Amino acid sequence: MKLSELFQSASDIQTVHDSLPVEKTAAALLQQHLPEAGSAPGTKGIPVTVAVLTPAEAAERKVDPQGKEEWMYLRASEASGIELYASHTWFLYRLAYQFLHDFGDREVQELAQGEVRQATFKNLRPSYDSLLNNHARTAKDFDAEDHIREMAQLGFTHVEVNGLATTFPAEENAPGELLYLFYTYCAALDQFVYSKLNKGIYPYHYLQANLNKLVRSAQLAEKYGLRAGLVCFEPRSVSEKLLERYPMLRGARVDHPLRSFRPRYNLCTSHPVVLDHYQEMLEKIMRAAPNIDFMSIWSNDSGAGFEYTASLYVGRNGGGYEIREWKGENEIVEAAANNILRFMKTLRTAGRKVNPDFRCILKNEVFYAEQEHLRANLEPGLEFETSTLDTKGFEGGYHHPKYDWADDFMFTGLFNQFHEKERRHMDAIQAKGSNVHIYINSGAFWNLEPIKAVPYPKLMWEKLRDLRQQGVDYVANMTGTLPESLAPYNINQEVLRAFQADPELPLDAVLKRAARRWIGEEDADLLVKAWLLVDEAYRSYPPPVSVLSFWSTWYRILVRPFVPNFEALSEEDRAFYENFHLGHANNRVRVDFRREVNFDFCTPEYGNKCRHAITDNVFPAIEQAIELARNARNRAPEGSQRREVWTVLLDRFTPMKNWFRTQRNVAAWIEGVHGYMEASDEQAKAAARELTKLTVLDEKQNAIELLEHVRTATTEWMIQSAVGETTFIYGSNLEELLEKKIALMEGREEDEPFVDPDYMWRVPGINC
Repeated sequence: MKLSELFQSASDIQTVHDSLPVEKTAAALLQQHLPEAGSAPGTKGIPVTVAVLTPAEAAERKVDPQGKEEWMYLRASEASGIELYASHTWFLYRLAYQFLHDFGDREVQELAQGEVRQATFKNLRPSYDSLLNNHARTAKDFDAEDHIREMAQLGFTHVEVNGLATTFPAEENAPGELLYLFYTYCAALDQFVYSKLNKGIYPYHYLQANLNKLVRSAQLAEKYGLRAGLVCFEPRSVSEKLLERYPMLRGARVDHPLRSFRPRYNLCTSHPVVLDHYQEMLEKIMRAAPNIDFMSIWSNDSGAGFEYTASLYVGRNGGGYEIREWKGENEIVEAAANNILRFMKTLRTAGRKVNPDFRCILKNEVFYAEQEHLRANLEPGLEFETSTLDTKGFEGGYHHPKYDWADDFMFTGLFNQFHEKERRHMDAIQAKGSNVHIYINSGAFWNLEPIKAVPYPKLMWEKLRDLRQQGVDYVANMTGTLPESLAPYNINQEVLRAFQADPELPLDAVLKRAARRWIGEEDADLLVKAWLLVDEAYRSYPPPVSVLSFWSTWYRILVRPFVPNFEALSEEDRAFYENFHLGHANNRVRVDFRREVNFDFCTPEYGNKCRHAITDNVFPAIEQAIELARNARNRAPEGSQRREVWTVLLDRFTPMKNWFRTQRNVAAWIEGVHGYMEASDEQAKAAARELTKLTVLDEKQNAIELLEHVRTATTEWMIQSAVGETTFIYGSNLEELLEKKIALMEGREEDEPFVDPDYMWRVPGINC
């Protein structure tokens, strides 16, 4: 007898502990697949039991976990029924979901003696959950419970819970400044509670609303058996009102001087009063949501930073308590690192007043100067999260999946490797009783935004395989996940779920199983082929300018006009995209794709390589995927599941081609415009001008084709904001934006290419 057949004869779903919400939640999931269960009193059927067991309870029920501390257990027989047990709450709902979706074809007799199962990764959590807490939390049709339920199904252990309830942050902005927007994500502790130090700085109703949302997310996590955590930019800047009240507590200047029009300072974290302030705030949050297990600290960006660290945007600075003046570099590095460690220990102490297992985690890439001292002093409860331990800073030390020459793809799905060279660093940290959380990205954001659920299942599987081979236990999924209700048929997340459940299952088997479930046997092979074609397109993509690729929405790359000279367009003409664009009036990215603030991202020579790579390798693969999906959709019967799946995927694949084409044209624009300005002879100048002309014409046609897709697509293929356009997420007005882009590009291809090299030095009303 098959397990699914035995399950259909069940008459009752039993739980063991009323005090564990996840037992009821898992039982309810199983009950949904037994619509007749319990409808006929007295009907004889087999029992199904779901429970989280202590070691003593496991022994009582003759469950042998085979010496494992963390386990899932499945036992079935026609005589005694079906038993689903777990050692910890975060396994139970996952096991129930696997039972329904993965185990139905198994023979009951295989499970008569019970089967112990383990997760591949001990700890799987989001890091920067975009939808629940951060820049995309205004997304249309997003449902927090759907999101957390799916995380439990996928095999996550933790939910990140600190998101603002408000649409925009409370941070005050100077006129015309954009820095305040960065406070919308990774909300700091003082956005939820106050201490005796800062009481009255933020309105009580604001703090209450944010804390209520945090608690609600933590409660939803508990409902599905998951634990909670915080991801905060800290120590973040504070209101100048607070520093006027306590001027002796002024800490470091932490703003970016080319993104802010007034300086931001945080509190001096080497001062005991400030440490007490942080302890009090965290303890308040912990008492409101006691299932919080960790706090991850992101810093030295987005209005946060540690005093005297080398990577502060304005350079080493801070209050007067940490180190006195005229000390040498080594002494400053050590003092700065010790201050970070002291801050982490303070938070660990506060957290452990409520949860004895509380940990403090540091996102450590940015502390390249202080890294060696930080590593040497890690201890239990003080941990790192990172992409790689083998290099310092943001130099990944890994090749692009296709090109040796391509770089700057950290934090995306293109970072698909994790090598043996990492092992010695991990061993040294683990020997101290600490842990390292390694990033993956399953594709929720920072990969072809704003398109939903871009499939790159092989890239995903390769990264997971490498992590397992190197013995990684702690995994942090950058940008979070997408719930099925927002983005169905998400193969990357299915690969993650399958690998977390059974890493020995080959990728081909994972893909084929998902394809059969979603589209049926007839088109399963075609669907697998389509996924792998898109994977090939993405792995063939070299980002020309990283920030314009990963954060393309933030810089309005899809909707801004491509012209040889942006300043030939009036400010009034450009306002439709610049009003939401992440670039101040004197940020060169407004008039030059090559540069952003002081970064020079892409030379004409590098642009040439990217242009040819995208044309030669990306386009053929994505075009094949589109054609395959279109033909399969047209063959599928109207109203069928096959038709629905192919329609959804075709509506996503089509704008992927437009997205890649726009990125190709970013590379071509840099090659053409800067090639023209740098040319040393007339022939080179003429060639660069012709390339610029063709690029403008091509991007105009690309926008026309994307506009047609916006008008004709029948499914929701992109993430949209429910409250209107924001800097980080498009609203429902993409059609209008593309129409304006196309109109402004009309006839502009003949303009002379030009970028003012002194644009950054302009002061409005003085020299512009």
